[in-house]
Amino acid sequence: MKTNTINIRSDLNGRDAAMKEAEKFAAYNELASKEAMHLRLLTEEVVSMVHEIVNNFQGKLWFESEETGSGELLCKICLTANKDVDIVQEKQLLSASTSGKNIRAKGIMGKIREMFRVSMQYSTDGVYDGVDTMADSWYKMGAHPNSALYNSASQDNYWSLQRYRSNVQSDLPEHTVEWDELEKSILGKLADEVKVGLLSGRAEVIVEKNFKK
Repeated sequence: MKTNTINIRSDLNGRDAAMKEAEKFAAYNELASKEAMHLRLLTEEVVSMVHEIVNNFQGKLWFESEETGSGELLCKICLTANKDVDIVQEKQLLSASTSGKNIRAKGIMGKIREMFRVSMQYSTDGVYDGVDTMADSWYKMGAHPNSALYNSASQDNYWSLQRYRSNVQSDLPEHTVEWDELEKSILGKLADEVKVGLLSGRAEVIVEKNFKK
């Protein structure tokens, strides 16, 4: 099932509506109290993605659920935003990508937020010149290993928290700091997957959580 779509603004207008929709979603899918709490916590994290990205920025949030073949319920929290920013907002994004990049990319939430911002800077032909972010090791650990495929219109055209987590774990103890970030993060602890789509002209974040039926 898919819920109603909620408008979320950079000043967090729409947050209460999103949280109410999360509660209705949990009730409809008959989630246990602990599972519903996890869904609320993940929703709060997703809503905060749009906070202060640019002025007058608006995204759309909704929830989806589907039963899997393994007897689990796959729940998704989806956040999208079209790249319809004006010149002033574009300057704010570019400023954040240079002077503010290192601050924003701290912690898992900062990294995912940075990827959301990166997606907003893709042009309509899919070109992005944010070389600094693209070269960061954390970005590469979550990106598709085949850059040619990654930059195509493939369905695998996204930055993956699951892929990032796997690469961090395989390189311990070299990436102990990154692993500690995962352990301390709500998204890192509760989400089974977080996908940040690199789509032409659109930013997209999908948080996935499996619950037992």
